Amino acid sequence: MNTGFRRREMVLACGEVRGYDAAAWHDAIVWVQGGEVELGAIDGSWQRFGVGAVLCLADLPLRVLRSPGPEPVTLVAISRDRTDSFSS
Repeated sequence: MNTGFRRREMVLACGEVRGYDAAAWHDAIVWVQGGEVELGAIDGSWQRFGVGAVLCLADLPLRVLRSPGPEPVTLVAISRDRTDSFSS
């Protein structure tokens, strides 16, 4: 059954840093399901988000995503399925 949406999960291990890829987050709403995630901006600033935070990571001036805590961070991204009848 095609619901019109796609679910992806990303897990960052404790201390893991992953480069920001704007295309990976296009058209997605992101939920922090477990742990905490830090977003490192191009200007050197950092923002931390914990369990339950809902984010839009598309087209932001970010460099990296980091798992700073004692447990892995799990991000769940929900986006439109590009094959649905509403996608252009």
